[in-house]
Amino acid sequence: MRAWIKQKPVMIGGGVLVAVLAWAIGSRLLHDDGGSQSRGGRSPGGAVPVEAVPVEQGTLILHRTLSGTLEPEARLTLAPKVSGRLMRLPVDVSDTVKRGEIVAVLEDDEFRQAVAEANARLAVAEANRSEARSRLEIARREWDRVQTLQERGIASESDLDTARAEFLAAEAGVDVAEAGYKRDQAARAAAEIRLGYTEIRAEWDRGDDARIIAERFVDEGDTVAANTPLFSIVELDPILAVIQVTEKDYPRVSLSQSAEVVADAFPGRPFTGVVTRIAPVFRESSRQARIEVSIPNPDYLLKPGMFARCTLELDRVEEAVFVPVEAVTERNGETGVFRILDDSGTARWEPVQTGLEDGGFVQLVDAAFAGRVVTLGQQMLEDGSAVRIPGSSEDVPEAADSP
Repeated sequence: MRAWIKQKPVMIGGGVLVAVLAWAIGSRLLHDDGGSQSRGGRSPGGAVPVEAVPVEQGTLILHRTLSGTLEPEARLTLAPKVSGRLMRLPVDVSDTVKRGEIVAVLEDDEFRQAVAEANARLAVAEANRSEARSRLEIARREWDRVQTLQERGIASESDLDTARAEFLAAEAGVDVAEAGYKRDQAARAAAEIRLGYTEIRAEWDRGDDARIIAERFVDEGDTVAANTPLFSIVELDPILAVIQVTEKDYPRVSLSQSAEVVADAFPGRPFTGVVTRIAPVFRESSRQARIEVSIPNPDYLLKPGMFARCTLELDRVEEAVFVPVEAVTERNGETGVFRILDDSGTARWEPVQTGLEDGGFVQLVDAAFAGRVVTLGQQMLEDGSAVRIPGSSEDVPEAADSP
């Protein structure tokens, strides 16, 4: 620029010449300052200030904390099988009921009358059966007598045929009477069963013998139809924590895997459970699968509907080499860390392969180095850059400035 000004002095006036010189000096200063800043704010000695931590070795555990909802191990809705008016509800919400216990009673006058009528019809059928059996016995004796007389030549063939026909008719009459008796007997049994339906009992097949009344849907005096819900009863011990896992974590979850569950109602008090069910399908809407964790709940502290956070141990690596996640960076499409060489005070670029990541740490697979790695300031480093750790009791030696 100065050479150009000297070559053509006649083309530039005095004021213009001063402005051009000022611009040239300012550009030089700005260039020098920008070069200093492009080196990352290095100290006069040329070392880049960074933060670093030691490479650690030990057990690295992959945890995953998932939110879910507590659900009962089993839920049963009790409903009557016949319609009627509710006469009595001996239990209410939060009561404990035993298997087979009566929880509701319907008005049963009509059903008792139906049983009485069935008993009467059965008595008539039984009398008809006795009468038919008596006629059969008389017909058998008459047939035997006519056969004897016919053998002696006293009775004719016609008399024998008539006696035989009466015997067969009496035998058929016994069959009809027996069928009628069985029909009325079944009708009485059906009437007694319907009468039994007026007492609604808490019946279930599996699980504990005791459950809890969770909800009541009716009041005494209500007229209900068949299959109208009366109560909802639940099993609270154990209780289930239902969570959803993604495709990435799904292969790491297994049956009988332990889990730690925390509910907002009991902060700082973890509950231990195990995985009991793993859904074989994923929901298309969320691409997640349902996982059930069974939790012992003998004191009934945990309730269905509570929000829960479930922590699963998905993987574990013994004697793993790991560093903070902040230490891992990328350069030219390659993943690696800057390791500090304490003897020379420089940073060396070390390509790495990462493994498990949890709790802010990431595993370095097949890493064969130790020492310290840079966690802050990597963007200002290149392979071989001089570094220093400000405020450290063990400062990294500063490399000498290159000429």
